[in-house]
Amino acid sequence: MKRDKPKYKQIIDAAVIAIAENGYHQAQVSKIAKQAGVADGTIYLYFKNKEDILISVFREKMGVFVENLREIIENGESSTEKLSQMIDNHFNVLANDRHLATVTQLELRQSNKDLRLKINSILKEYLKLLDEILVEGMLKGEFNSTMDVRIARQMVFGTIDETITTWVMNEFRYDLIETAPKVRQLLLNGLKG
Repeated sequence: MKRDKPKYKQIIDAAVIAIAENGYHQAQVSKIAKQAGVADGTIYLYFKNKEDILISVFREKMGVFVENLREIIENGESSTEKLSQMIDNHFNVLANDRHLATVTQLELRQSNKDLRLKINSILKEYLKLLDEILVEGMLKGEFNSTMDVRIARQMVFGTIDETITTWVMNEFRYDLIETAPKVRQLLLNGLKG
């Protein structure tokens, strides 16, 4: 089926807002359609059901993180610089879209196991790119050459993720962007060789 890309994006963006404001379980397809300014039936031309919408939201929005990280890897000088830019990018994207932050940090976690597995498979691409940065840093001597990459990845992503979740749970009461350098410093110190 050929999709009208602008309308698809319009529905995705509306879904982020509707899910953030109402919660995933209370964000009926009709609320998403209303937010998007389309008829309820139009949603089903693009998505099978609400679960498909949530997975598509995550795929589309995670695609932004992946593309940004690919560009960072391509243009960055050192592994330290690439990791720093990755952290800054992650914080910036979510600090500038509080609805998306609410969806990624809270609503996606309340989904059922099958849905979480689908979301995790989308996240894997981002984490593989993070692994690339870590391995490169180990090989170049910027990061500890004996560290366990899996644990280092969990430490980096987990710290970013938990910091942003805390910000969302505290109703955005402080400046997330101001937190980024502190997180960056702690993580880079922990990875050094």
